[in-house]
Amino acid sequence: MAKKKKNKTSSKKKDSGIKTTREKMIGQHIGYRYDVNLLPDYTRLTPFLKKYIETMGWDDLNWLEDVHMGYENDKPAVFDRNINGWVTAPKNLKLPKNQQDRDMIARELLIKFQMSPNHPLVVLKKAYKKFD
Repeated sequence: MAKKKKNKTSSKKKDSGIKTTREKMIGQHIGYRYDVNLLPDYTRLTPFLKKYIETMGWDDLNWLEDVHMGYENDKPAVFDRNINGWVTAPKNLKLPKNQQDRDMIARELLIKFQMSPNHPLVVLKKAYKKFD
């Protein structure tokens, strides 16, 4: 049985735009390198986020840059990777139409939830800590 030739051009076309070593390793584009809408617009920071960045001594949002407002069961929500679940926005929260503004609210919501005494990791710490 004759071996089929592999079509080199199709795989080359698929990967032709992947430039960085990291992109080649994961086999896909890193979105924010190409879509400026994925980068936070720092002119839209909420007062809470401004204070948070200042308090932490950071120049940028760094770990929050890929946090965006999404939807869980048709309700506005932000995904918390620490608990691997969605944090829904309060029902009375009016969301702006601009995606950048919604994302800033999502970042603020996530930080406030993670700092809350109701966060599941706080409950786990109370239950399993070994020392006072």
